[in-house]
Amino acid sequence: MNQKYNTASADSKGFYKALFSLAIPIGLQNLLVALIGASDALMLGRLTQDAVSAVSLANQIAFIMNLFSGAIVGGGSALLAQYWGKGDRRMVKNLFCFLMKWAFAISFLFFALAMFVPEILMRIYTPEPQLIEIGASYLRAVSFSYLFSGVTQCYYLVMKLEGKATKSVVISVVTLITDIVIDFFLIYGVAGAPALGANGSAYSTVVVELMALVWCVAESHRGGSVRPDLQGFRWFSADISKDLLKIAFPMLCSSLAWGLGFSMHSLIMGHLGSDATAAASIASIAQELVTCVCKGISAGAGIMIGKLLGQNLFDQAKTYGRRFCRISFWVGGIHMALLCVLGPIVAEFFVLSETARQYLILMLIFSGFYVFAYSVNTIIVCGIFPAGGDARYDAISVFFASWCFALPLALLGTFVFRWPVIVVYMLMCADEIVKAPWLYPRYKKYIWLKNLTREDG
Repeated sequence: MNQKYNTASADSKGFYKALFSLAIPIGLQNLLVALIGASDALMLGRLTQDAVSAVSLANQIAFIMNLFSGAIVGGGSALLAQYWGKGDRRMVKNLFCFLMKWAFAISFLFFALAMFVPEILMRIYTPEPQLIEIGASYLRAVSFSYLFSGVTQCYYLVMKLEGKATKSVVISVVTLITDIVIDFFLIYGVAGAPALGANGSAYSTVVVELMALVWCVAESHRGGSVRPDLQGFRWFSADISKDLLKIAFPMLCSSLAWGLGFSMHSLIMGHLGSDATAAASIASIAQELVTCVCKGISAGAGIMIGKLLGQNLFDQAKTYGRRFCRISFWVGGIHMALLCVLGPIVAEFFVLSETARQYLILMLIFSGFYVFAYSVNTIIVCGIFPAGGDARYDAISVFFASWCFALPLALLGTFVFRWPVIVVYMLMCADEIVKAPWLYPRYKKYIWLKNLTREDG
């Protein structure tokens, strides 16, 4: 009995040590990325309400681009973690190069759209001429950053697998500081610099994305790190491509269903006026800031469970899955409490009309329930399930919760029944709450408990 207790205790210590070594750096990195967006919005929010609204709508293009590249990187993460656990470093390198090619192709497509047809993109989200003008100019300037961001995400993924997640945190800290400094000079025109307004924020984004990519490339050439080479870029395997597609395609469907739905939130708010747009934009920033922990734990869950499955350690993977389920509820409660504390503080930093401020307070209250459900869903559906290839459930649940429930009601409320802004906002955010009750029955089927690796890559 004593021996069993000691073994369980040692295993528990190993679990939390591995989790903290992944979740804390990844969570911090997510927080720093969110702070970059928050700092941009804060500085623009001190400029004009139209500036923060226009940039928020324009950034929906980068958001959609990240859905595509995120699905590719996310699908690759499951395979990379299992091949890493198996000890097949050559396959890890080949998959890394394969993901980079896809990520760059996606980035280039969105770069072309933002550079050459930004006005058309902005008209999708708002009919207001002043917002279209500011947003289109911003998109042209920021489009170059798209070419770097997808490839950088591939490098960050490999750093996490190698146990170098803290490196990505250091990079994010430096880029955050750089972004804030450049924003300060270029948005307001400090110390003789040109006052570029929203475009100043765009130029700072280009600089920090390029800096992050160059730094990642330099880090990959240190020690025995995995790095791309010509053989890796030439490599192709039909079987491995099918394995990747089986995970990435459902993740892409899920990401698009969720992301386009989330982007529809901006469209709906954009048609409810500048006050609603500004308030919803700031509420979204507050949500991003407080949900960084669950994203870090979700990524950690995928890597930790994936490595075990690649070694056929199914019982231990099942134990880890149970622990992550319990953790998800604790994290959801913590996020809810954080939003209650941080929400009013965030609101004080923005110059808003009285109507927009009232909208924001009510949106933040409801967001507490939203982030609880989002935290549980993220850790289980985006962490545990894809680790063993179960990516279909997320796509199905998002389709029904968002596109068959939340969005139709929100659209009807906006364009047909003319319901109050807050009622429409609550309906838009109800999708995560609707999904939560169905998670545990799916988990108990253990569809996610699979080794996805092949003996001969």
